[in-house]
Amino acid sequence: MRKLGIDFGSKYIGLAVSDRSNTIAQSKEVIKRTDLKNDLEIFKDYIEDYDINEIVVGMPTSLDGTRGPRADKTQEFINFLNNHLELKVTVWDERFTTLIADQSMIDADLSRKKRKKMVDKIAAALILQNYLDYSNKKDGETNE
Repeated sequence: MRKLGIDFGSKYIGLAVSDRSNTIAQSKEVIKRTDLKNDLEIFKDYIEDYDINEIVVGMPTSLDGTRGPRADKTQEFINFLNNHLELKVTVWDERFTTLIADQSMIDADLSRKKRKKMVDKIAAALILQNYLDYSNKKDGETNE
């Protein structure tokens, strides 16, 4: 079973999928938002095609840990997923993921136009990878 990472935005949604061992996140695509019902059909296709058992959604949190209007929209999206899918939906702090994704593409000397098209799916992969790293470390800990 795999995990689906989502970077939810007002215009675009970045998607990433884990490998079967839930060790590595891979960027998949950026979809242009239409409405939640159409977006849901895309998620359902991913769930079926990749045997997804959990969705990890990045939550935009400010540096001081508070949530603003964008976080409220993301929470509405998470509530929608919880009401329409029978999968675990995990909320993950996405602070700095878009910044890190953008900086890595600047370092790779990609043009602004190419960066704009890729940043959401790279951010989704970073969100998912951070979650996988945390989960795998937590699962590997022993209480002695």
